[in-house]
Amino acid sequence: MPGRAARAAVRISVVPGCLVTVSALIATTGCAATPHYAPASATYYVSPRGDDANDGTDPGRAWRSLARAERVGLQPGDRLLLAGGARFGGTVTVDGTEAGDADRPVVIGSYGEGRAEIAAEGAPGVSVHNTAGVRIHDLTLSGDRAAHKGYGGISLYNDRPGSGRFDGIAVADVTVSGFRVGIAVGGIGRGDGFRNVTVDRARLHGNKDAGLLTYGPAFDPAHPAWSHEDVEITNVEAYRNTGDPGADDRHTGDGIVLGAVRDAAVRGSSAHDNGADAARTAPSGPVGIWAYDATEVVLERNTAYRNHTGSDVDGAGFGFDENVSHSTIQYNLAFHNDGPGFYAYTREANGAHTDNSIRYNLTADDGRRLPRFGGLAVYGHDVRDLHLYQNTVVMTATEDGVGGPALRLMDGQSGVTVRNNNFVTDGSPLAVVDKGLDERNVVLQGNNYRAEQGRWTLQWGDRTFHDRAAWSRATGQERLDGHPVGLSADPCFPGGGLPAVDSPDDAHLLAPDCSALADQGLDLKELFGTDTGSTDYFGRTVGTPPPVGAALPRND
Repeated sequence: MPGRAARAAVRISVVPGCLVTVSALIATTGCAATPHYAPASATYYVSPRGDDANDGTDPGRAWRSLARAERVGLQPGDRLLLAGGARFGGTVTVDGTEAGDADRPVVIGSYGEGRAEIAAEGAPGVSVHNTAGVRIHDLTLSGDRAAHKGYGGISLYNDRPGSGRFDGIAVADVTVSGFRVGIAVGGIGRGDGFRNVTVDRARLHGNKDAGLLTYGPAFDPAHPAWSHEDVEITNVEAYRNTGDPGADDRHTGDGIVLGAVRDAAVRGSSAHDNGADAARTAPSGPVGIWAYDATEVVLERNTAYRNHTGSDVDGAGFGFDENVSHSTIQYNLAFHNDGPGFYAYTREANGAHTDNSIRYNLTADDGRRLPRFGGLAVYGHDVRDLHLYQNTVVMTATEDGVGGPALRLMDGQSGVTVRNNNFVTDGSPLAVVDKGLDERNVVLQGNNYRAEQGRWTLQWGDRTFHDRAAWSRATGQERLDGHPVGLSADPCFPGGGLPAVDSPDDAHLLAPDCSALADQGLDLKELFGTDTGSTDYFGRTVGTPPPVGAALPRND
């Protein structure tokens, strides 16, 4: 969005590790010819009832402190387990002399009843530095004031030049709060980072800059490279990550951010109520779930709602930001965000933001603080080959009576197609399109434009139209082979003409009750070679031709 700061400048402080590696407790006997041979591994236990003079290899001989555990080098297959329900001050560090085997990961987790808590003191809760082959599970991590200022709760960091991507990190069943970033995955070199990273069933809240963040060095469009590869985020809830009111140099208060990554996905996750304390003077604001400097990213079946911004930009639900390519946002729900529900943006005119799709999404009453940016928005200076289709967008006026458009297109784009979307407003402009955009760089076809309570209005450049046919004739939009293809039908929402979507459970209110838009969409595959997928937002099989909007009628 306008004024957005360079994303790659983000850095998370890291404690490289202070382990003193001792002789590994690994068996050295055995016949090399024996099939399936693997060195023995050790399990270490830590309990408030333990004693640091023990050997730690049995619950009855557990250590007492994390400081004692830090003195042992964890080799492939080793496990470090903390007593469930207990609280331990300190940190757990796995450095470049430890772990390293994705097939025999080092495990850090809990044993017994419940989860153990690591209360970090001016450091990450768990730090994985210049290595991988690590599994982190069933833990609660909390940070103190110093950790909140400068550390990742779970910090994965590669600063070894030329190392490539360390392989195999799995995080599951964790709660992380009180850090600068809940889970941070970083690399300082182009192509140096992590691969095969999974995060599943995580609750990330009360962190300052973000719930989850992957990042790397500045992107070079002439020589594209990504620090991280094969990153899978599932069932993550990022909420009340508040932002930093004093940070006037960067965005803070994000939910889930994928940066400097190739082949990544966020699925079945949510980002809500983030960014409440983001700085008013920041050059860019927070967003619920988004990607930057990335390729082959999928954001699907997530929710983003009540995300905020302190400045005059951002606060969106979902977005593709700087230098994103060959990526898709699909089957998501956004509502009541300060900014648009969905957006695409790039600041640099470098051709790196290209070949992306935003499809089969629902958004209702976004733009609560910044209605001028609309519900579905394309910004910046060089968004190329972006395809917006099969979305349902509902916009009503804010409490101040200001209405935003369902669709907002800013000048400077090329190859943008907008097809088979259902746009509904309360009479505010259905679309606002900058002067300078015409059918040579943006095409609208097969969309439905419904003004529920007011006069039909669409703003195209410096002209305002109150009639769809007149607008189509004047601009060449909503025409196919010379024939008009747009609609202005009542979609028959079960929640009324302008459904009030106040929770994720209200998504069904945006599925039509009648067949007015069923089978009315353009056959995008036949006409334009666009593979539109086989199901609607609710997982129901889409026929040919498809409906207009993200959902089939509820009785189909």
